[in-house]
Amino acid sequence: MTRNDDKLDVAIVLVNEGYASTAVGPIEVFAAAGTMWNEMCGAEPEPRFRVTTASIDGNPVKSAYGLHIAPDRAIANLGPVDLVMVSASGPVPAEWMSRHAALPPWLSERYHSGTRIAGVCSGVAFLAEAGLLDGRQATTHWGVAEDFRQRYPDVDWRTDLLITADAGLYCGGGVNAASDLSLHLVESFCDRSVAIECSKALLLDMPRTNQSGYALLPLARPHDDERVRAVEHHLSMHFDRDVPVTELADLAGMSRRNLVRRFKQATGQMPGAYLQMLRVAAARKMLEDGAPSIEQVGLSVGYEDVAFFRRVFKRHSGTTPSAYRNRFRRRDV
Repeated sequence: MTRNDDKLDVAIVLVNEGYASTAVGPIEVFAAAGTMWNEMCGAEPEPRFRVTTASIDGNPVKSAYGLHIAPDRAIANLGPVDLVMVSASGPVPAEWMSRHAALPPWLSERYHSGTRIAGVCSGVAFLAEAGLLDGRQATTHWGVAEDFRQRYPDVDWRTDLLITADAGLYCGGGVNAASDLSLHLVESFCDRSVAIECSKALLLDMPRTNQSGYALLPLARPHDDERVRAVEHHLSMHFDRDVPVTELADLAGMSRRNLVRRFKQATGQMPGAYLQMLRVAAARKMLEDGAPSIEQVGLSVGYEDVAFFRRVFKRHSGTTPSAYRNRFRRRDV
């Protein structure tokens, strides 16, 4: 690639029906890298990126909420770049993918010619539709995870993570993760000091690593097994105590082995893991309500060992109980 300077070229691909911040946020992060902090400190700006915007046909795109954004050019007229970053469209690819049919093959061509590719939130679907994520780790917003797993079963979906990077393919987990992913890319392409200065200048936290604390715990997938539903209800009523599998088997009128098999088949979880998730969900609610004692929260959901409760909570939520309370506690508490 021929250049007259050492700036990295980034193309932000704008798509219709999506979230404008997943395009505008990255533009601002990349444009601020090496410039905004320097200017505030009285130093000479040293821009690290040159940012271009493009849409499929070069025409303005319309966001989900009516904002029109005019790109610099069409993707066909885009020259060589180091990175292509695709913004998010709506939450259900089946509803809009056909209207963006030209994008996945273009992304595939770019990737196989050496360009690194990034997608944010539902925009990750364009990478998956192109087959680029088959056999690789990827993430997207936790709320669309199940639909994405069904549509793209060959992808190793890690929707507990906010950012994934695999073989030059980068994914961000949600709308606001556009800034996390952009800062991660600034750090990867430049260095950590540039990313830190950029985050300070824009008043952004350095990239978060997971989205588990934001997600609703997936207690069960939809199913029609009435006996298992009865067991789920029983667990939800008695999660604050140990519930033996034999008790659940008696309730369902089947053997212990058959109950475990049917429960796992219907819910995707073993009974013990399901019970833990119920407990963590209840603990989250208490912490959001401002519960002052972590120990008391643990006891209330069935854990006498507070250290074990903290470990279980962190495994399911990606953060400690106290950190979760600080982040999500109601403001009026």
